[in-house]
Amino acid sequence: MLINAFRSLLYGGSVNFEYVLMQIIATLFVIFCILPLHEYAHGWMAEKLGDHTARAAGRLTLNPVASIDPFGALFLLLFGFGWAKPVPVNPWNFKKPKRDMAITALAGPVSNLLAALVGGIVYNALYLFVLPNLSITVSVAIATFFSAYITINVSLAVFNLLPIPPLDGSRIISAFLSDRAMNAYYRYQNIIIMVLFLLLFSGVLDRPLGIAQNAALEGVLWIADLPFKLFGLA
Repeated sequence: MLINAFRSLLYGGSVNFEYVLMQIIATLFVIFCILPLHEYAHGWMAEKLGDHTARAAGRLTLNPVASIDPFGALFLLLFGFGWAKPVPVNPWNFKKPKRDMAITALAGPVSNLLAALVGGIVYNALYLFVLPNLSITVSVAIATFFSAYITINVSLAVFNLLPIPPLDGSRIISAFLSDRAMNAYYRYQNIIIMVLFLLLFSGVLDRPLGIAQNAALEGVLWIADLPFKLFGLA
């Protein structure tokens, strides 16, 4: 993300400012539209499973004002991963707290993958029916926007599925842990978070995350291409 452009400029490299601009626009779109959707998905699923805490707190909404976390938004712009204000969920309102909490947590990353899939389908339609009638400059700008938008959403889904508190993956894996193991798991949450950031900034997680993100991205793009292939358009 932007940190890469800053590094390139710092070391005397060149930067494609049109490319960076479209990446920024795509990231801002994700911040104001998709991160609220991610949190809404948590709240919606919790409500379907019997917990109305999000609605009572006024968080069952797509209004970005209710969801945007300034630091999470800044991190997404700079580093390509970020977060919003978590929707409040009370697992004791669920019939099966562990299972239903895991399902509620999974709803967030799934919303990112669905958002990426919709982006892929829209871009394919534009590529076939609209972009051929536009200038090269505009076509490249649109392609760059959708590429960044889809990649960011897939990356957020994969990142949130890491089994590390307070990410969604930790709540999913908790469904398979005993109460004693789960309490120990969350007791060291702050330490685990610091270790996570250290690993992210050191680049240790780049390869495993890259492999998972590429696999998820290929799957999303394959599904996005499928309707067009079925009708002989691709």
